[in-house]
Amino acid sequence: MLPDHCKDVSLREVDFPLTEEEIARHAAGKKAYTRTEFIILKHGEQHAIVRIFKEGGVELFRPISAYKVIALPDSTVFIRDDEIDVLNRPRMASVALQHPGKTVIVQGLFNHVSFVQGSEVLTLHVLDVVPPRPAKLSYLVAKALDAGLIDLPIVITEEKIDLNDLEREVQTPRVVFPCRASGLTSGKDVFFLDETPRIEGDVTLVGCDLSLRIFQSIYKRKPQFIPMCPHELAPNDGKKRLVKCCRVKEGFELEGDLAIVPWGATVIDVAQAIRALFKERLDSQAL
Repeated sequence: MLPDHCKDVSLREVDFPLTEEEIARHAAGKKAYTRTEFIILKHGEQHAIVRIFKEGGVELFRPISAYKVIALPDSTVFIRDDEIDVLNRPRMASVALQHPGKTVIVQGLFNHVSFVQGSEVLTLHVLDVVPPRPAKLSYLVAKALDAGLIDLPIVITEEKIDLNDLEREVQTPRVVFPCRASGLTSGKDVFFLDETPRIEGDVTLVGCDLSLRIFQSIYKRKPQFIPMCPHELAPNDGKKRLVKCCRVKEGFELEGDLAIVPWGATVIDVAQAIRALFKERLDSQAL
């Protein structure tokens, strides 16, 4: 449960204990603002949440016809964090994950207050190559989620293809990578394909199908080869996953539960790919 907007949530300090009986006694005969759907009651350091139902009408304040206690103090957690946008579903889902079994009240950015309870979390696996760090694709996904471009309770699981691990598999004295990346280390002679260096003797290319074709076009021979393309290395395990691939020139492509964006993807490319991956959930949410 996550309110549609913090405008639907009212925070009230009260002078009575937050028990079922006391809440019932003080709710009798009360009115509520037309927009209010939830009231967070605060008594000292304790909090409770009540969902209210109002009589019909056009008045700004209407009698409360019924109510339901959503959470009492023993099942609530209060968080004050000015970095949290309480309107951002992915961020609130992440908060809920940190407090399993609790209803989490958040006073966040701009002092807005809302809560999250029993959030159903959607996991997005993001497979990318490192270094450099942080992985660019994970960074873009985080930007898209923080910007509110995907209104779903999505959390990220990062999966990394570490070029330094692949380099340790190289058996030749020379290794070629597609381009320079900060954080690459090797005790071998290291070359970068985009610099078209002079390479003699046995060599291993750590790259993708395109870089292999480029190598063969330039050097007229076939090197030892270790694949690093996230598209090719992504497991077919039924999990929602996002990867990069240089074969995709713009936008995104969808292959079942796998979304592929260009190597030079933008935040918009990533947001559109994620929405395509979770289209069924978005469609059902819109009904």
